[in-house]
Amino acid sequence: MDRPSYCGLRGRSLNAALIWAVIMPTYLLFGYYNGVAGGLIDLPAWTARFPEIDTSSAHLSPAQKSHNSPIQGTVVAVYTLGALFGALSCILFGDKLGRKRTIMLGAVVTCIGSILQSSSYGLAQLVVGRFITGLGFGAISATAPNWQTECSRAGHRGFVVMLEGLFISGGLAIQAWVNLGMSHTTGDVSWRFPLALACFFAIIIFFSMPLWPESPRWLIKKGRIEEARHVLAAFDDVPIDDPAIAQEVQEIETSLQETGKGKFRDIFRNGPGRFANRAFIAAAAQCFQQMSGINALGYYQTTIFRTFLGFDADLARILAATVFTWQTLCAPIGAFTIERVGRRKLMIFGAIGMGLCMAILSGATSHPANHEAVHAAIAFVYLFSLFFVTGYLGLAFLYSSEIAPLSVRTPITALSTTSTWTFNFLVVEVSPTGFDSIKYKYFIVYAVINWFLILPTVYFFFPETQGLHLESVDRIFLDSKNILQPVQVAKKLRAHSTVGAEGDIQINEKQVDEKTENAE
Repeated sequence: MDRPSYCGLRGRSLNAALIWAVIMPTYLLFGYYNGVAGGLIDLPAWTARFPEIDTSSAHLSPAQKSHNSPIQGTVVAVYTLGALFGALSCILFGDKLGRKRTIMLGAVVTCIGSILQSSSYGLAQLVVGRFITGLGFGAISATAPNWQTECSRAGHRGFVVMLEGLFISGGLAIQAWVNLGMSHTTGDVSWRFPLALACFFAIIIFFSMPLWPESPRWLIKKGRIEEARHVLAAFDDVPIDDPAIAQEVQEIETSLQETGKGKFRDIFRNGPGRFANRAFIAAAAQCFQQMSGINALGYYQTTIFRTFLGFDADLARILAATVFTWQTLCAPIGAFTIERVGRRKLMIFGAIGMGLCMAILSGATSHPANHEAVHAAIAFVYLFSLFFVTGYLGLAFLYSSEIAPLSVRTPITALSTTSTWTFNFLVVEVSPTGFDSIKYKYFIVYAVINWFLILPTVYFFFPETQGLHLESVDRIFLDSKNILQPVQVAKKLRAHSTVGAEGDIQINEKQVDEKTENAE
């Protein structure tokens, strides 16, 4: 029997095509929009068009700046508020539409919002445009990790999904250099063009998505077994009637039977599959990504370099662009170590490092007249980017989708992505006021969060999923009786496993069952 293909591609070539044709533009857009507004807020043409959110002009009194700061934070953050509702909407229609159509719909809505923003002549239109843009991209961000995770092979899933961190960093770098270049132009084009450029990525996503396969696990969940067999055979580069395909379909169906069909309300109670436990872990991982302090640095990096370190506008933008470029260059570190080191160790490494950087950054920015302190502050902004992109940027999306069972993967990842945008909104909303009121001490908040919230939570509650088939992750929670057990159960399962040819972990179910019976 012939081996199925998509656009003439199958096996590793097909997996690579999904990354470059869909995932890359998706996460370039993610990074681009996460930073573009923060780089525009002190442009003369921007402040002239939207004086209500001006906090940088020299003629403003301290009282006016304090009044405008929360308004500026709200306008910048309303994009994340829209993304929050976009992610939540996937709970209602994500499983009905499927992964592909949800991503395409999100791309259309994102494009409409970008057009509204870039054509704004008043603050109201800008706010509406940012909300609509967020609404569209929220749906994409809640669905794309599921689609990619469900289409990736177990032994390479970590590497593939960690590339998202590389692309997000690339998007941040692109927007920083575009903003730097457009800052040397005059008139409204200096901010209209950067906002309109986002449509380019959304258009690529929309037109490339129909060319590629639907998630095989979603197809099986919907009873479309033959289509799923076709997709799995294309990914594995084998004929449809290959025994390995029949076995994989059976494993997915068995996983669905063990964890149930799953409804939204099920994620708030445990049951045999410990859905609530898994929803908490997924949401916490996404929350930690946002509460690490990256948004305080990312959205307002230019402002930090100008306000705290005393650089002029051009140098501040150049430094911001080089920081994001450095983060892009560091992203492969996590991608190439994730399947060797594992998820937990990278997250622990990231939390320790980010907390250290924030503590030192607080001390260094408290002495802006001291050149050595300023240089140290710059160095630890760069170092923070290294720890963040290695331990949390792409990894949080990967881990959240891995930890969720197929039966309720859509509502759990929608909930975890909602967590992303909720805490993103919180940080972006309060940061202008935080910088204005407690100044350099604001960084201490994030040092405390990293060391005393993120680090212990990961250590005690997050089980290792490196190399496991998505269906094997279910076994961790089916064998756990409380929230502390998954970490230990994961270790026991790995103790009775072998590494397959593709780097995937093959669990010896018989040995595990025998040991469990003996222990009882």
